[in-house]
Formats: sequence, structure tokens, C-alpha cells
Amino acid sequence: MGRSALLRTLQTSLRLQTKNFSSTAPALAANAARPGEVLPEILPYAGPSTVIDVPSRLLMGPGPANSHPRVLAAQTLPLLGHMHPPFFKIMNEIQEGLQYVFQTSSKYTLLISGTGHAGMEATITNLVEPGETIVVGNNGIWGSRVCDMAARYGANVVNLEKEAGKAFSFEELSQAVTQHKPAVLFLCQGESSSGVHQNLAGLGKLCKDNGTLLLVDTVCSLGGVPMFADAWGVDAIYSGSQKVLAAPPGGAPLFLSQRALDKVRARKTKPGSYNLDLNLIGDYWGWFGSRSYHHTGMVSMWYAMREALALVGEEGLDAMWARHQREHEHLWAGLSEMGLEPFVENPDERLITVNTIKVPEGVDWAALVKNAMDTYSVEIAGGLGPTVGRVWRVGIMGYNAQPQNIELVLAAFRDGLRKQGRLP
Repeated sequence: MGRSALLRTLQTSLRLQTKNFSSTAPALAANAARPGEVLPEILPYAGPSTVIDVPSRLLMGPGPANSHPRVLAAQTLPLLGHMHPPFFKIMNEIQEGLQYVFQTSSKYTLLISGTGHAGMEATITNLVEPGETIVVGNNGIWGSRVCDMAARYGANVVNLEKEAGKAFSFEELSQAVTQHKPAVLFLCQGESSSGVHQNLAGLGKLCKDNGTLLLVDTVCSLGGVPMFADAWGVDAIYSGSQKVLAAPPGGAPLFLSQRALDKVRARKTKPGSYNLDLNLIGDYWGWFGSRSYHHTGMVSMWYAMREALALVGEEGLDAMWARHQREHEHLWAGLSEMGLEPFVENPDERLITVNTIKVPEGVDWAALVKNAMDTYSVEIAGGLGPTVGRVWRVGIMGYNAQPQNIELVLAAFRDGLRKQGRLP
């Protein structure tokens, strides 16, 4: 069904429903009161009364990314009950897809109902007990948020700070782990506020040798760059549905190793959040052989996540990683011709899924962002946290990692710089 036909159908349905409801409203109101209740006058309705209309945008910022039409269409399928066997089958398929993108044989994968922040908080509240130590690799806004969250749950937080735009060396992390013997070491594989890609080589063994769990944020990197949870010895990972995986926002993919799950199961205290207790959520997802109700799963969103993972499987991770690398190089070939420079100096530390571009002296970064949206309907973002006013951020993620989209972004940059007298 085309967009115009869909709008007509919705408008007709809305008129019929309004007519039907209006005819019965007085009788319903009269019967609504309970003994002793006095019903006051109903406040007038001031909400939406027309069919929703959303402008079309190419989302080339740090996320969300645009979704494949198949993914969007999946959300229009009939609703199932969140405890129906056909829905459990879809949940199983999501888990299998997540095993692939995380590259793990662990059955302890699931989708948290919530954004990447929910995944972040779920791992922290489950893996760190009050009084335990967490070492946080903090080189951007996400490390700062982990420090805040962990402190709220009573953890002893070791804030390992580093300048935005720099990754941590193995030596720096080894020193922190051997000195503090933390319960958890946190790192962000893809730091989207600064555009840094953190190398994870050797850290799994380092953590295991010191009785530490390795927790990795992959919100903007999962699916765009290599991740091998089992081979690299990663213990816990969370991500976001709306970035490289290119499903709508609202799901946080999550993985636990056996070692991490053992820690969760052997806690001396209950996790600080009932809603994010992985003992309970894991039971809903069948981790322990049964399924018990915990919350109402986000049915339509999970349809979309299942379809997004199916697309990843059809393309294959090798091809997907190569496509993102190719379009990253495409972007920088064009930006370099304009005299623009990367914010991250070390090429080995540059994130390819969220690219950070230095704002030249004297250039109004916000004016360029506005022109891109107003003239090209393209989202280009400014900095975040420590990089506000210092960088532009261009996302190359999932369905959007295509040559024609990069060309449109480059056209928006050329036009924006030309209007500020920076290009002929």
C-alpha cells in the first residue's frame, strides 16, 4: 500500500471510530462512576486530531540511522501477545542473530527494552555490587556516564580519564587493572562523542588473569567494525538497535559470557534495578530453561530488530564491515579535498562508523549543520560533551552506508563551506 493510500485508510478509520465513540460517550460516562464517586466535567481534548505526518530525512549523524524498508514494514505486522509461543520464536531468532553479530556461542544474549543507556545501566547494576571497584576508561561522554551510573549504585569508581580523541594503550589499562584489581573494567569500543575506536587486543586475558570482567560499550560500533566476543575474551557487551544494526530506537542488544552470568547469579545483593535485573529478564528470554513474565516485550520493535538481524545475516559480517570501511574512505577522500581534517590524529584510533571532523578556525559549525538540513534534508551533527563546538560528526551506519549518501553529505559540506567563504 502506498503512502497516500495508507493515509486515506487511516483518515477514514479515524472518522469512523470518532463517530462510533461519540455516539456512546454520554452513556459510558454515566456508568463510569463507582459508589461515592462524583465525576467532574471532563477536560476538553487538546491532543492530535489528524493523521501523523513526518518529514523525510537522511540521518547521517551519530544515530539513529535510517532503517531498511523491510525493517520498517516489519513494525506494521499484527501484534502478538508477549507470552505467546509465536512471539517466543521471534525472541529466539533475535538471540540467534545477536550471537552472530557478537560472534559468540554463548546463549546469554537478549534485547533489553530500552535504548543503549538501558543496556549500559543493566550491565552496571548486575555486574558491580555496592563497594566493589570498577575501572572506567573515560575518554568521552560515555565513560563519564558510566562513572555516574556506577557511583549511584554504590560502586567504588576509578575514573581513568584521557583526553577526548585519544584511545587507551594496553599498558595504561594493564597498570590500572593490576593496581586496582577491579570487579569490572569498562571500555567503549566506539566513542561516538569523539570518534575514537578502542583496540581491545589482549584485554580479555588481562582481565581474566586478574579476576576482572571486561565490559564493552558497542552502541555505535556493533556491526560496523569487528567484534569477536568469545575469541577476544569479552565478558559483557551492550549496544543499540538504532545505529549500525539500523533498527528503530528502543532495543539494547546485550551479551554475557558464562563468567559474567556466574557473577550475576552469585550476587550477595539484588541488583539495584528490578526493571534491569538480568536474572529476571534472562528468565523471560529463556536463559534458564523456562520463561516467566517480567515485562511486556516491545512487540513491534522486536519484529523490526529480528528483520534487521536477518539483513545482517544475508549480507554477512565480512561484507558489512568492508562496506563501512569503504564508505569511510569515500567520505574522507572528499573531505580532504575541501581541506578538512580528522579530529582523531592517530589513523589506527579513528572510528569508521562515527567520523569526527575538526571545525576550522572561524567557521560557524552550527550554520553548516543547519544548511545541510534546510537545503539537503541531511542530518550532520555537531560535537557532544567534550567535543561541542570542536567537531562535526558524520555517521556511516547500517543501511545508510551507501555511496550516494556519502556524496550527498559531501555536497552539503561543500555548499556549507562555500556559503561561509571557505571554498571558491
